[in-house]
Amino acid sequence: MSAGEFGDSLTLLRAEHADLQEQLADPELHSNPARAKKVNRRYAELSQIIAADDKLAALHDDLEAARELAKEDEVFAEEAESTEQALDEQREKLRRLLIPRDPDDGRDVIMEIKGGEGGEESALFAADLLRMYSHYAESRGWKIELLDKAESDLGGYKSVQVAIKSSSNDPADGVWASLKYEGGVHRVQRVPATESQGRIHTSTTGVLVFPEVDEPEEVAIDQNDLKIDVYRSSGPGGQSVNTTDSAVRITHIPTGIVVSMQNEKSQIQNRAAAMRVLQARLLARQQEEKAAAESDMRASQIRSMDRSERIRTYNFPENRIADHRTGFKAYNLDAVMDGALGPVIESAIAADEESQLAHLAEA
Repeated sequence: MSAGEFGDSLTLLRAEHADLQEQLADPELHSNPARAKKVNRRYAELSQIIAADDKLAALHDDLEAARELAKEDEVFAEEAESTEQALDEQREKLRRLLIPRDPDDGRDVIMEIKGGEGGEESALFAADLLRMYSHYAESRGWKIELLDKAESDLGGYKSVQVAIKSSSNDPADGVWASLKYEGGVHRVQRVPATESQGRIHTSTTGVLVFPEVDEPEEVAIDQNDLKIDVYRSSGPGGQSVNTTDSAVRITHIPTGIVVSMQNEKSQIQNRAAAMRVLQARLLARQQEEKAAAESDMRASQIRSMDRSERIRTYNFPENRIADHRTGFKAYNLDAVMDGALGPVIESAIAADEESQLAHLAEA
C-alpha cells in the first residue's frame, strides 16, 4: 500500500473492498439482481482505486531501488528520474480516483429532447441531437431504446424520449457519469431547411437527463396519487394514428409531473414506459431537494439543476461547437454531430473534477 497522504483513506477503502468481495461470493446476493448490480458497481469502482494504489506502491519501490543503484552507477540516474515522473503521474491519477464519486454515475438514464425556440427548425435539430447521442451511445457500447416521440410536420421531433443503457458494472462507464452534463439548452446557428433566402437563424432545443431507477422501491409511488388518462395516439398535424385508446397520460398529483406516452400500440406498454419516466423524474426531484437541503453539498459548477441554462452552441457555418460552461471549443462540428462527442463530455468531466479538487483543498 502507498504511504503518506492516502494511507488512512485507502485502509478504509480496502476493508470495504474486501467486504464487497465476500458479498459477491454469496449466492444469496445474486437472488436480488438490483442489489447485486449496486454491489458490483461499487466493487468495480474500488477495484480501480486499489489497482492504482498498488501501482503507486510499486513505483515507490522502483524509485527507491533506482536511487540506490544510481549511487553506484550513474546509468540508473536517468531511470530514477523517469520513475519519479511516473510516480507523480500515478499519484495524481489516484488523487482523482479518490474524489467522491456521484453515487448515480453507474445508473442508466432517460433522456428527453424537446423543441424550443425556432419552431420546425428546433424540431429538426432535436432529431439531429437524437442522432448524435445515438451514435455516441453506439460508440460506447450502450443500448438506446425509444420510449416515446411526437414528430413534427417536416420529420423532426417536437419531443422524443429515450432510455440509454450500459452493460458495464464500472461507474466510470455508466451512462449517467457522462450524459448528466448534457441537460440544458442547446443552441443551433445554421440556415434552416425552411429558409429560402439562405439566412442564418438561431434556434434552441432543450435536453433533460434523468438517472433511471434501479429498483421500484427506490421511489415510492402511491397509486392514489396518480391520475391516469387514455386517448388515441396522434401523429404530425394531429391526425390519429391508432383506432384504440392506446396512448397514456399519467399525472402525479402531489408534484404536478405529467408524463405522456403513445409510441406503442399497447396501452399496457405505454403505461409501463410512462411509469419508468415518472419514477426517473421523481428520483431526480428527490435528489435535487436533498442537495438543496444539505447546505454543505457542493453545487456542481458544470452540471446545473437549472434546465433553462444555455450550455452549448452548435454553429454550422463555422463548423464550430462551443461549451459555455467549460470554455471548450472545436471546429469539428460535423464529426461531433456524427457521434464524436467524447472530447466535449471529457471537458465537462475534467472541469467538474477540478472544481471538486479545489473544494476538497479548501476543506
